Amino acid sequence: MIELTLPVIVAALLSGALVGLFLGTFGGGGSVLAAPLLIYAVGVSEPHIAIGTSAAAVAAIALISLTGHWREGRVKWPCATVFAVSGFLGSLIGSTLALRVPGDWLLLAFAFAMAAIGLSMFRRPKSEGNPDVHITPALIGRIAPMGLGVGGAAGFFGIGGGFLIVPGLMMATGMTLANATASSLVSVTVFGAATAANYALHGQVDLRLTGLMLAGGAVGGGLGILLARALASRVRLARGAFAGLIVLVAFYVGWKAAQSLGWTG
Repeated sequence: MIELTLPVIVAALLSGALVGLFLGTFGGGGSVLAAPLLIYAVGVSEPHIAIGTSAAAVAAIALISLTGHWREGRVKWPCATVFAVSGFLGSLIGSTLALRVPGDWLLLAFAFAMAAIGLSMFRRPKSEGNPDVHITPALIGRIAPMGLGVGGAAGFFGIGGGFLIVPGLMMATGMTLANATASSLVSVTVFGAATAANYALHGQVDLRLTGLMLAGGAVGGGLGILLARALASRVRLARGAFAGLIVLVAFYVGWKAAQSLGWTG
């Protein structure tokens, strides 16, 4: 287990703040940076511990960001709850499979997932959506299977899955981007908690680092909500810049994993 020196503590706090900032601002995508930050900034050497710890931290940080969006009335609770409940089982299945994959191979797969996340964030929604969407049996039939699949991906890669939840909610329900961003945090919280619990049962969560990231994330999440409000008219430009950052980090993670596997000579 990593020693909590001052540089490690500061790195964990700043990593949590960065994840919280992006989660609060964009709803999705921020959580995918948590595990790479723990490995390359904080210094966690075991990929499974980094993923398990990041899942716990992301769940808690997302919950903090969720309360802010809830107060401002952006969360569509019926739709968000169906998505989260159906994805809970998927996240348990996905995280159980991931625990059986060697760390370096898991990081390589994680890099490809990051690249897909970043590229998907460049996609522009087809419409602004309906701000007054209400749950119906037909919507439940569309939301539940999508939640199950997204939960599986979130559990396997140890990420919140907001990058899939946001477009998934928009596609299934027709809600607005703002409502989907806020509502996605319900699932990010649930998926992260389920994944973290599964990893914790196998001794793959460092609660000290989780606490430090949570402390930083509380600050970053609050700033992210304020930033989301300020960027309301420029959210696509900001989201595009963030997507580019994720793709660059994906390249770095993939390169480091390939080095560990001996693929780069």
